[in-house]
Amino acid sequence: MTGRYIITGTDTDVGKTVFAAGLAGHLGARYWKPVQAGTDGGTDSAQVRLLSNGRADVLPETYILRTPCSPHEAARIDGVVIDIERLALPAGDGPLVVEGAGGVLVPFTDNLLAADLFAVWELPVIMVARTSLGTINHSLLSLEALNARKIPVHGIAFVGEENRASETAIITLGRARHLGRLPMLDPLTADTLAGSFRDHIRTDLL
Repeated sequence: MTGRYIITGTDTDVGKTVFAAGLAGHLGARYWKPVQAGTDGGTDSAQVRLLSNGRADVLPETYILRTPCSPHEAARIDGVVIDIERLALPAGDGPLVVEGAGGVLVPFTDNLLAADLFAVWELPVIMVARTSLGTINHSLLSLEALNARKIPVHGIAFVGEENRASETAIITLGRARHLGRLPMLDPLTADTLAGSFRDHIRTDLL
């Protein structure tokens, strides 16, 4: 296993930042969120720093955009031009966790989708999916977009209450590996996340 992954979601607010924090903390990895769109309530990097309790090396974002929407529109509103060359993977060896923005087909610029950027990075993707209603459609469409670009999918991590029927359908029809399921944590802290990650995620596959 490479220990170098892109974390994407089937949609926004599916739990990919929490999963990324658990993964980066588990691996002792560098974490990089290249484009943060929306800063109300803090940044994803700040959440990962908090939830990994210093076990992840959080790299600075390349772009921090105030507006909470797709990166291409947030950049337009904020008067920023996203330079694709500045989105090259950070140099260095060792484990690396890169978190995308929103879902697989979110535009970073007017002519660059998230999945196109993933193809340039050439890292395996871990897709985070919710377990609630609608997840089968969202997950399978996301897998089709990744497969169409020949992006390797390392597996799917689910977040939420167990939904065996939906999880099985996604794994079977999408021909993807089940990496486990993180339950909703209350309270959500560095300690509860680390324990839940060990207990519920297939760390032997990471």
